[in-house]
Amino acid sequence: MNAIGMDVSKGKSMVAILRPYGEIVSKLFEIRHPVSEHNSLIQLILSIEGESRIVMEHTGRYYEPLIHELSKARLFVSAINPKLIKDFAHNSLRKTKSDKADAVKIARNALNNWTDLK
Repeated sequence: MNAIGMDVSKGKSMVAILRPYGEIVSKLFEIRHPVSEHNSLIQLILSIEGESRIVMEHTGRYYEPLIHELSKARLFVSAINPKLIKDFAHNSLRKTKSDKADAVKIARNALNNWTDLK
């Protein structure tokens, strides 16, 4: 199980790849949104052993070109409501808000809801 959490913004996305029990598959990295970088992300995901599921928030329209390319490559990709991510594991006293923290939170949410992802 490889959960790929993506925090998508206008010109770039932050990517976190996790396995159960907090195992980090790849250190957090950023991709820009030209199709050439989408292709390198797709190749990376395909090279990871095991089933992978990609999850991102559907905010604005920034995620649409990326989800299109990932789907075209026949990868499992799910765009979920940002409110679900915000409410997920909201048990910390600290309010950490960064692209990196959001990507990790999205990946953790994917692992937690693995069987319910659509």
